[in-house]
Amino acid sequence: MTIVSIEPATPDRWNDLERMFGPTGAYGHCWCAFFRRRAKDYTESVSCAPPERGRTNKETLRRITLDGRIPGLIAYDGAEPCGWVAVSPRSEFVRLTRSRALRPVDPDESGVWSVVCFWLPPRGRRKGLGTRLLDAAIEYARAEGGRVLEAYPVDTAGGRAPSAEVYTGTVRMFRKAGFTCGAHPVSGRPVARLDLKEA
Repeated sequence: MTIVSIEPATPDRWNDLERMFGPTGAYGHCWCAFFRRRAKDYTESVSCAPPERGRTNKETLRRITLDGRIPGLIAYDGAEPCGWVAVSPRSEFVRLTRSRALRPVDPDESGVWSVVCFWLPPRGRRKGLGTRLLDAAIEYARAEGGRVLEAYPVDTAGGRAPSAEVYTGTVRMFRKAGFTCGAHPVSGRPVARLDLKEA
């Protein structure tokens, strides 16, 4: 795999994103909408019978992309899309703004961005692509005026876990990228933060 570029998911790249996620929308008809929809709406979308399963999740991502709001970045192997990272201002993730377990730790939410999801096809795993996507997300958030980049990784204690369980990234991965990882003051869940103005 030769990564040629990592690009913002602009409207003209929607077909690439749709093709890369495939008919099941990456992780179980998610279409990277888990953090972008209310819990009830998301659950209804993934629970209904085919062919409607995941349709409203897909439509959520499609609408955001075609509106030009840039839901994340796409990695390309030649002309083929081969990896994804969701990165946007924290305020765009409905699940985060309504969550008790991940309520903001910063009293000033202006300029706080979040990385909430990675997706790599099987052939692209364990080859450093996730790290390259994270590096690109850092630079993108900084270039767009982000003040802090926040993430909600899984602590695997240095071991391995199935990809579907670590789609938010791992504590080890974020620490290697310079993030400070601590426990959320309410839930105790890992939260990784990087000051984009100092990094």
